[in-house]
Amino acid sequence: MLPSRASVVVVGGGPAGFMAAIAAAEAAGGRFPGGVLLLESTPEPLHKVLISGGGRCNVTHACWDPRLLVDHYPRGGKALRGPFSRFATGDTVAWFQAHGLELVEEPDGRLFPRSNRSSSVVETLRRAAIATGVVLHTAQAGQTAQALPGGGFRLRLRSGAELEAEHLVLATGSHPSGLRIAASLGHGLVAPVPSLFTLTLADHPLVDLAGVAMDPVQLELLLTPLPGIAATATKPQRQRGPVLITHWGLSGPATLRLTAFAARALRERRYRAGLRVDWTGGRKPAELEGWFADARLEQARRQLGNWRPWPDLSRRLWLHLLALVGVDASLRWADLPRRSEQALITALRDSRYQISGRGPFGEEFVTAGGIPLSEVNLATMESRVQPGLFLVGELLDVDGVTGGFNFQHCWSSGWLAGQALAAQRTCS
Repeated sequence: MLPSRASVVVVGGGPAGFMAAIAAAEAAGGRFPGGVLLLESTPEPLHKVLISGGGRCNVTHACWDPRLLVDHYPRGGKALRGPFSRFATGDTVAWFQAHGLELVEEPDGRLFPRSNRSSSVVETLRRAAIATGVVLHTAQAGQTAQALPGGGFRLRLRSGAELEAEHLVLATGSHPSGLRIAASLGHGLVAPVPSLFTLTLADHPLVDLAGVAMDPVQLELLLTPLPGIAATATKPQRQRGPVLITHWGLSGPATLRLTAFAARALRERRYRAGLRVDWTGGRKPAELEGWFADARLEQARRQLGNWRPWPDLSRRLWLHLLALVGVDASLRWADLPRRSEQALITALRDSRYQISGRGPFGEEFVTAGGIPLSEVNLATMESRVQPGLFLVGELLDVDGVTGGFNFQHCWSSGWLAGQALAAQRTCS
């Protein structure tokens, strides 16, 4: 049964909501007479944690310096330096360690539970919630909230039930319900748009190479100016890293990072833009010319299709580029014309594609947009508009690139809100 009153009500049983509830209860040490209530709209809390990272859960990223950590957030940026100076990657690792979960770093910097199972993260959070007295109610969705004249809030649930709370924490992610509640309490809204998505290259023969991965690849997004759009929005975006060719276009970390930083510009253009791909990862023409010269000399009798300029170049991609520039793959290296060599070097360094839309799958279900950071005290995550209201996680206009950065913001914002709630309780 739902109580009629609670000291703290957290709406949203995701990573930020769980962290806020646990941190508040732990820091208060039982000083919340009405308890801490955690409401989740679905039957299964922490579902995103459970399915993230292919069922492994990329908890955070081994970027230990807050000054560098903020560079991984297209929205949030420097504003997050303060929150991360209080709770960042190292604090997350220590927090989970203290609650019985060891995180291990992979070569690319991602941190996963040693068990390699996301269920371990879920179990850790649920155990911590129970241990601190947080009461979880599932299948309970917040619908409306009203600020009471004497302080506190009256929350109405979708089921029709009502309860009052001294403090209200919204941790509903990008779900419209939380945004509506925040707006009804006076907050503005930065319109949400998709972030971290793959790119579609319609009707291009490159998609026949689905499954080919290259690392590193250098991508540059070519955005044509639009009337009324600021010059900074049309500035080319560049990223470098692993790229995966798919049945519809391009994916992989470099693609996802590129689309995250250009999310709004791409949305404004209905996901139509040019794309420059440097399959060499930024190698200079002189270096490539040297490799071609070595191949002419040392592999003179070999056919082009049987010997690539460098070993890590995908054979399927090399054959594709040969066909694209009209060079016969059976031609011997000794017989490669200079003009054809230059055409191949250009294709390797400066392939151009036309983006025709977003790919069919979003990564980590991330959106750009939400409550403006200017309306939140980022030291406590308390609303500057409505006292007693706290806003955490993806509900805010903050999003990170793939690699554990979005979860890190959830842990940080939730922990800060929990500390502030406990501090207010101690002072009252």
